[in-house]
Amino acid sequence: MKDLKNKVAYITGGSKGIGLGVAEALINVGMKVAISGRTLKALEKAAEHLGDQDNVLALESNVSNHEDEQKAVKQILDKWGQLDVVLANAGVGHFAPIDEMSDEQWHQMIDTNLNGVFHTLRASVEALKESKGYYMTLASLAGANFFASGAGYNATKFGVVGFTQAAMLDLRKYDIKVSTIMPGSVATHFAGNEPSEKDAWKIQPEDIGELVVDLLKMHPRTLPSKVEVRPSRPDKK
Repeated sequence: MKDLKNKVAYITGGSKGIGLGVAEALINVGMKVAISGRTLKALEKAAEHLGDQDNVLALESNVSNHEDEQKAVKQILDKWGQLDVVLANAGVGHFAPIDEMSDEQWHQMIDTNLNGVFHTLRASVEALKESKGYYMTLASLAGANFFASGAGYNATKFGVVGFTQAAMLDLRKYDIKVSTIMPGSVATHFAGNEPSEKDAWKIQPEDIGELVVDLLKMHPRTLPSKVEVRPSRPDKK
């Protein structure tokens, strides 16, 4: 995808944080971008922030519901007639010792973080075959490094990494590129954080956006199928 102008992308969890940062980066290189999430009001505000409404589409969709994702993809195809890039970014995190984690917390992470990436891909895979497109998941370094109070989150992100790498092997025969991005600390609203100057040392959402653009522009013979990215230096406390 050397020329990204007028290519069409779909980003789940696109109303803020990494999803919005990637959406901005793609808009800036001339792409059309659909963003989805569970709260339409927040999505419409994000779409207004992104600018030209001819190039932005806000979609209410819960990735834990396969029918929602099918509907979202149909709306994209009805508006623009193609789908070239999908970023399965939507995610939630609950952190507690395993003996204190509730069933509700566990299942919300499984349904959103793990089932969600499957639903998004299943809904979009035929369109990606048509465009010979690119499917990306937003995993985490927590998909390779376990930590105390992270059993549920680790389980989902290890799962996302495994799912994405297997999907890569399944889909490359269709000339679909598949990658998972595994960030460390990012300055977002994740897990109740409010981004501020205290997060200046972290990866910024626009940095992930720049990474996505770099992946899309890479020569098609080369596929960075799993990309770890972390802050250059730890927090100076």
